[in-house]
Amino acid sequence: RAAWRVCGCCGPLRPRYKRLVDNIFPEDPKDGLSKSDMEKLTFYAVSAPEKLDRIGAYLAEKLSRDVVRHRYGNVVIAMEALDQLLMACHSQSIKPFVESFLHMVAKLLESREPDLQVLGTNSFVKFANIEEDTPSYHRRYDFFVSQFSAMCHSTHEDQETRTRIRVAGIKGLQGVVRKTVNDELQAIIWEPQHMDKLIPSMLFNMQDSEDLDRYGTRQSCHALDGEENPSALAENCFRELLGRAAYGNMNNAVRPVLVHLDNHHLWDPNEFAVSCFRIIMYSIQAQHSHHVIQQVLNHLDTHNKNTPRVRAGIVQVLLETVAIAAKGSVGPTVLEVFNTLLKHLRMSVDFELGDSSRRNSASSVSSVRGRESEERIVQNAIIQTIGFFGGNLPDYQRAEVMMFIMGKVPVYGTPCHALDTVKIGHQGTKRIQTMLLSSLIMVTSGFKSKSMAAALPPPFLDPLFSISLMEDSELRQLVFEILHNILDRHDNRAKLRGIRIIPNVSALKIKREKISKQDVAFMKKHGQQLYRHIYLGCKEEDNVHKNFELLFTTLAILTIELANEEVVIDLIRLAIALQEMALTNDENLPMFIRCGIMALVAAYLNFLSQMIANPPFCQHVSKVIELRNMDAPYLLPEHIFRDKLPESLDKEDSQLYFQTADMAECLAGPGYNAERLSIPYVPQVTDEDRLTRRKSFVDTVSLQVDIISNSLPEKSQLAEEITFETLKKAIDTTGLEEQEREKRRQVMEKFQKAPFEEIAAHCESKANMLHDRLAQIFELTIRPPPSPSGVVSISAGHTQHQSVPVYEMKFPDLCVY
Repeated sequence: RAAWRVCGCCGPLRPRYKRLVDNIFPEDPKDGLSKSDMEKLTFYAVSAPEKLDRIGAYLAEKLSRDVVRHRYGNVVIAMEALDQLLMACHSQSIKPFVESFLHMVAKLLESREPDLQVLGTNSFVKFANIEEDTPSYHRRYDFFVSQFSAMCHSTHEDQETRTRIRVAGIKGLQGVVRKTVNDELQAIIWEPQHMDKLIPSMLFNMQDSEDLDRYGTRQSCHALDGEENPSALAENCFRELLGRAAYGNMNNAVRPVLVHLDNHHLWDPNEFAVSCFRIIMYSIQAQHSHHVIQQVLNHLDTHNKNTPRVRAGIVQVLLETVAIAAKGSVGPTVLEVFNTLLKHLRMSVDFELGDSSRRNSASSVSSVRGRESEERIVQNAIIQTIGFFGGNLPDYQRAEVMMFIMGKVPVYGTPCHALDTVKIGHQGTKRIQTMLLSSLIMVTSGFKSKSMAAALPPPFLDPLFSISLMEDSELRQLVFEILHNILDRHDNRAKLRGIRIIPNVSALKIKREKISKQDVAFMKKHGQQLYRHIYLGCKEEDNVHKNFELLFTTLAILTIELANEEVVIDLIRLAIALQEMALTNDENLPMFIRCGIMALVAAYLNFLSQMIANPPFCQHVSKVIELRNMDAPYLLPEHIFRDKLPESLDKEDSQLYFQTADMAECLAGPGYNAERLSIPYVPQVTDEDRLTRRKSFVDTVSLQVDIISNSLPEKSQLAEEITFETLKKAIDTTGLEEQEREKRRQVMEKFQKAPFEEIAAHCESKANMLHDRLAQIFELTIRPPPSPSGVVSISAGHTQHQSVPVYEMKFPDLCVY
């Protein structure tokens, strides 16, 4: 009886699940999984789900033995059985079975056999595609993230095997992502320790493909389809991961990308970095775009002292991100983007120019020039980014950006100008002005505003016009191009390009609308300011051909966009004043400038006469132009810039010049107040003239010294010699009342009969003289009060801080209580 028990336990008394598991393995592993026995095992597992954990544990035990004994045929059969059981069973009892399954997959991944690693990965991917009924509380995938990431970096000697392992690793990571991102209890996958392995593994394979393509050595990989191509598969997985990233996980997903680009020196050249961030921006949800932009901005800040090419690479990547984000929602990061870019633009100029001691150090001239040229790359990249981002923003945001950038332009009289002059000097200030104005040109390109008052508010217009008075032709050109972008709301500029006598303006098919009430009010308020800067801009001695072209285009666009009958008269008065300035030549202008002004006036009056469609006016202008063609071609734009100039202008030949009386007679009909043409145009006198703003760079200290020294009269004039005759004249009051009465009468007559513009200019000049004198007195007498924190004094170009104790400060009586 005991013998029967010993014999019986070996067969019939073994648990049924073990017998069913044993039966699926054939005597020869080459025969594969026994289908009929597998069906029995599956039916048993479905009927008795509580046995699943034991089935899994037994299969795991057999698989572990077979792996150690290198019975790879049985290993394949065991994994196939596990896969079928997973697909068939979805009950609560599958949880323990999954633990056994994952343990077996881990065993395969730990082996050094590529076939077993691929086998285990394929089983894991099938498992990852199964949607479980309930989330798992205790399951972790740390090992699988590490192992699959290691497989993604496989360096197997055989290229085909290496590709198979890498593809398996990428598929495994994709399976981990799919299994965890939708499981609220598996948010741990987004933690940095996992992202730092997962993201670089994908980028490594994407980068490896880029390198192979770049050097032309990629052969077999081109023949692979998307499922077996590591690069394509890694990109798909990368996109899928980013697409599933939630609001709080975005930073953890982007940071490893930046670290990978740093570690592999992929900012210079930056083709791969640009492609990565294109993928990121097109994969994430639109409302998360500002997270990516913020990460790149912070990364740029951390690399602010890196090589110029690295910084330029980061800025170009930022350009790609903002170019895509500008089409969607960028949220509150708009001004932050511009603030950071402008800060780095200033830093780049500092690095390029620096102080004299650094530039005159032991470094060679070639190395200094090389650094300057590389910094130009950074600066151009920043300008392109500013312009492209600003140009793609909605109009309401673009107006804010325009104001923001203009506030950063160094203009005399503002705090930023004083800062620039102290640190980077004349050349650096001009460079920053040029670059910021260039970026403003890009931002204002295509800007359409219904109201000029909204597009050109005084805080924007005033500093812009101040720059237009600087003694630098390049800066003035940039200012007028910005004005053209804003004024030209109907895209007529291309039709007016160049300065020329247009024979038939109607053939240009210029688009225009009736001027609105808001624009009429704008011209009443700012028209004189516009005319003044055009007038002063014409007589700058460094004007070149392009300056006159831009001046002509400015006058033409003003005529199209903002000219009613009153503005037309003002523009004609401005043209007459320009002609008179060139003829009288009170300021000893070069002959090229005088002839250029004459040519500008001819080209503009020819355009204006045809725009207002006044036949007598057109006839008078055409007659003058025809006579100039025969006798004085150097007064026309087609000849002035290429023909030989005369030594002097013939003032007596009145037929060569436009006559005020003739034009007034032509415009004497209804609609125009031709009488105003007889009033000479006089530009307004403003603070810009008094403060000598026309210098592109003015040292604050030297300016103060100049004002003080110029305002003080000479010593010889201070003391007048007092004699008997002087005292007699002072005492004699004969005829004083008659003189006072006559003077009063002349003043009243002047205010009754003189034109308004003349009265306004006279009163304003007297007021300005008073303000000038008061400012000089205050400058000499008033000093800033002492401060316990210290006062700043400027001597010999250096700032000195002197602290004043509180007990030594003297306060006025009214301040003491």
